[in-house]
Amino acid sequence: MRKVRFRDPAGSVRTGEWTDDDELRFGEEKFDPSEVDVLPPTEPSKIVCVGLNYSDHAEETDSEIPDRPLLFLKGPNTLAAHGDTISLPEGKERVDHEAEFGVVIGEQCRNVPEDRAEEVIAGYTCVNDLSNRDDQRKEQNWIRGKAFDNAAPIGPVVADPEHVPDDAEITLTVNGEEKQHSSIDNLIFSVPELISEITKLVTLERGDVIATGTPSGVSPLSDGDTVAVTVEGVGTLEHDIVGAGEFSGDVDHRFMPNQ
Repeated sequence: MRKVRFRDPAGSVRTGEWTDDDELRFGEEKFDPSEVDVLPPTEPSKIVCVGLNYSDHAEETDSEIPDRPLLFLKGPNTLAAHGDTISLPEGKERVDHEAEFGVVIGEQCRNVPEDRAEEVIAGYTCVNDLSNRDDQRKEQNWIRGKAFDNAAPIGPVVADPEHVPDDAEITLTVNGEEKQHSSIDNLIFSVPELISEITKLVTLERGDVIATGTPSGVSPLSDGDTVAVTVEGVGTLEHDIVGAGEFSGDVDHRFMPNQ
């Protein structure tokens, strides 16, 4: 099952199923996705993000492979949904896309051993970890760089774990052109390792999301771009961009430490 949250034509928020026939179902009611407002499929208290979790991305940023997961947080203010038009921070030259495999937590948990991590997973989703590089390279806490409003589009659904292959492919396109393509089989730190490491210090709540890191191919966005993140077994998260700076010159990732 692929669970979806949406606001129906009457204005009511519903949680239903996004079917293989591309219909949204709530009880006996059926909706075309274009008839409703698709909402983020979960309401997390926090999004725990992982930096440098693909070796090819570490290579493109001229960074060493970390010996433990590099973690940072995004708050609920960063949420955006499938179909949203996202206004990026004003006056920034470079804001990048980052396709990520999202893990949605199903219950409050702490100190979860790796061999029991699957017990706390509700499902999987698509994430775009939008990143303001202008400010990220100037500070260490990354609030300006990573936690601005709508910096974490998520969705369109939460797919049950059994529907998502262990080696699920993840792809990102901008205006139909492929920019990122990899498999979650290439994660440096696996999902069970991440859950175990995070919950040693942080209590995860039902609905929280772990964004597991991005593969190589991150690049700047421009005003008018359409971004699509696809995770095999989940579906495609799509959103538009307004307000991004016009980046000129070669893409140089080396200023993005620990990202």
